[in-house]
Amino acid sequence: MTGILTQSHRFLRRFRKQEDGSSTIEFALYFTVFMMVLAAGVEIAYLNLRHAMLERGVDLVAREIRLNTGHIPSYTEVRNEICQFATVLDECEANLRLEMVQVDPREFAGLPTPTDCQNAAQDPRPVRNFVPGQDNDLMLIRACLKFKPMIPTTSLGAQFNVDQDGYAQLLVTSAFVQEPR
Repeated sequence: MTGILTQSHRFLRRFRKQEDGSSTIEFALYFTVFMMVLAAGVEIAYLNLRHAMLERGVDLVAREIRLNTGHIPSYTEVRNEICQFATVLDECEANLRLEMVQVDPREFAGLPTPTDCQNAAQDPRPVRNFVPGQDNDLMLIRACLKFKPMIPTTSLGAQFNVDQDGYAQLLVTSAFVQEPR
């Protein structure tokens, strides 16, 4: 038994002293780490782009609703306008859900906590809360976009709270006051 241990000990010592060969182990380790950081960077950049464009779309539509007091928009008109302004969102009309409610500024309650989100793979549901306001009403609008992460296996993509179909959600909320007619 001691002969086997001394042979393996000599082999390990000889292996440790050798300096010839290639750097495949170091390359494999560093390349993997570098690619994971790069993939996470791409994922977070695209997530920020999606969020900025959705926020821009919601803000521009909220401005139109606020200033265009003669026309009461429907749910589909508002959703389609948001998707027109937010051009980089994939399957926007199918994956975007909206809620708009009038709130009392003196007894602010906000929107319900469970967000109304739906992806294109799910069966359509009726709109939960979409009430156009009257003159001088404080309105809250919330948009929930379901999206598929670009690289779901990266460290960032794995951190998303995804549903059974692999969709994560992105929320944007905006407040505005209806202008008087």
